Amino acid sequence: MSYQALARKWRPRSFDQLVGQAPVRRALINALETGRIHPAYLFTGTRGVGKTTLARLLAKCLNCEQGVSAQPCGECEACREIEEGRFIDLIEVDAASRTKVEDTRELLDNVQYAPVRGRYKVYLIDEVHMLSGHSFNALLKTLEEPPPHVQFLLATTDPQKIPPTILSRCVQFGLKRIPETAIAEHLADVLEREGLTSEPRALTLLATAADGSLRDALSLLDQAVAYGGASVAEADVREMLGTIPRDAVYGMLRGLAAQDGAALLAAVAGLAEAAADFGAVLAELLGVLHRLAVQQVVPESRVDDDPELLELAAALAPEDVQLFYQIALLGRRDLPYAGDPRSGFEMIVLRMLAFRPQSGGPPQAARAGTGAAEVEAPAATRAAPAAREEAAPPRSSAERVAEMFAAEKPPARASARVRTTAEPPVADAAAGEDALVEANDDTPQMPQPARVAAPVEAADVDDDWAARIARMRLSGMAGQLANHCMLDGVQGDQYRLSIARSSESLLNDMSRQRLIEAISALEGRPMRVEFRLVDEIGDTPAAQQQRAAAARQAAAEQAIEDDEAVRAIRERFAAQVVPGSVRPRHDIDHNH
Repeated sequence: MSYQALARKWRPRSFDQLVGQAPVRRALINALETGRIHPAYLFTGTRGVGKTTLARLLAKCLNCEQGVSAQPCGECEACREIEEGRFIDLIEVDAASRTKVEDTRELLDNVQYAPVRGRYKVYLIDEVHMLSGHSFNALLKTLEEPPPHVQFLLATTDPQKIPPTILSRCVQFGLKRIPETAIAEHLADVLEREGLTSEPRALTLLATAADGSLRDALSLLDQAVAYGGASVAEADVREMLGTIPRDAVYGMLRGLAAQDGAALLAAVAGLAEAAADFGAVLAELLGVLHRLAVQQVVPESRVDDDPELLELAAALAPEDVQLFYQIALLGRRDLPYAGDPRSGFEMIVLRMLAFRPQSGGPPQAARAGTGAAEVEAPAATRAAPAAREEAAPPRSSAERVAEMFAAEKPPARASARVRTTAEPPVADAAAGEDALVEANDDTPQMPQPARVAAPVEAADVDDDWAARIARMRLSGMAGQLANHCMLDGVQGDQYRLSIARSSESLLNDMSRQRLIEAISALEGRPMRVEFRLVDEIGDTPAAQQQRAAAARQAAAEQAIEDDEAVRAIRERFAAQVVPGSVRPRHDIDHNH
């Protein structure tokens, strides 16, 4: 017997064997069991998700000699003939090759006659959207009032091209793309039945390449088995698909972690020698960065047990991973405009290296140390101009990325509507705001000798907590965690912090560890932090910032309302201020 393709050999023979599509399966099973079978069903979805398979299963359920049931016997003559594609009362039509109205009329001329062998005469019209307009018109009346022994099953990948008059006469089921995990599990099951071995990562690669299509996945599996012989290995599958080896991507990320530009360029040169598609390399890099971010922010998810990935997750800061992902995403958009793909890709990875925030703040210093955290005092013997230069606060990652891509934005066109910013009048800020503004002020300051905060033994030190946060210069989730806490007190080497239960999601292991490291660096010795969950919390630094921001926004909007020039423009041109466009100058200065 000739070889049968895996996609045909392992086609589902019952609803239980169907992969995915649980809502559609449930609806059809209920319809069969209750006898509420509509005369026309339309199955829509991308290629290889089970449209024709479901139609044939339904035809088998309707014509099984054991009776109409959601569980056909699979052994009677009718079931076997439908599985083999030779059942006389199952008329399969490829609408792509029979688009003319004459073909449709010829087909419908036999609708009135009773089925020869089965209980129902089933018309399965594949790619029904390819029919001409006259063909659809000829089909309308029969679809609306078909004979009781006729069942129409329509399938299409493009339901938008089907006239609404046809759609309204059908029960429509939209089949979704099959998840990669379900495809990989099905491929493993098929290989087990075939007596072949495989590597889990190889099946994941095949499932990803299939893009939600199980038929494509089985066809790729056929190719992989032929390529690798008796086993399906990851290296063989990568070579067959032309995907980028993970070692190359991991090597680039290790170079980024070590800030080694030479290693980065050497990795790019190796990819160029292998004639790699740099667009595909960038896509693979984005995928690895995504898995890194998930591993760092939600470590309990355990999306990947790859030891190299876990090592990179520990070596790279979460902020760096987010920055690299954003640069790679924007670089993927700009890669086609580069002089050549290699130089464009080199610029993307060098951009990651050049715009990576320099370590040296308290959190990084604490993370690098092996014992007690140390606070490095700036050199007091430096010259005054150099000291002023170095005293300027470092720009954040967001500022660097915004600066990097600012030149790509086209200049804004003139508009009749007014978009403006205003400097709000000076108003009293909430408690703790002065400390926050001082920590982010762009005005260069003379460096002050580092001082170690003296331990505070008092229980009520809330007023000092915002200033401590400002000195720690925390960012990301660790900064959010600190700003949503209240300092209950400091006792010896222990901080006592309270946080509302509504903000408990910020209290993950990574944010907690970074905050502890920053506090230790601030105090100049190892510190312990006790977190206490409370139902209600007082005036946290986050609440103070929100209140101050709302006050600045209200003052800015009022300043625009009172501005004579703006009022004259509104009256003369019947213009209006764009809602939401007014921003306090304070916020703009700190964002740029």
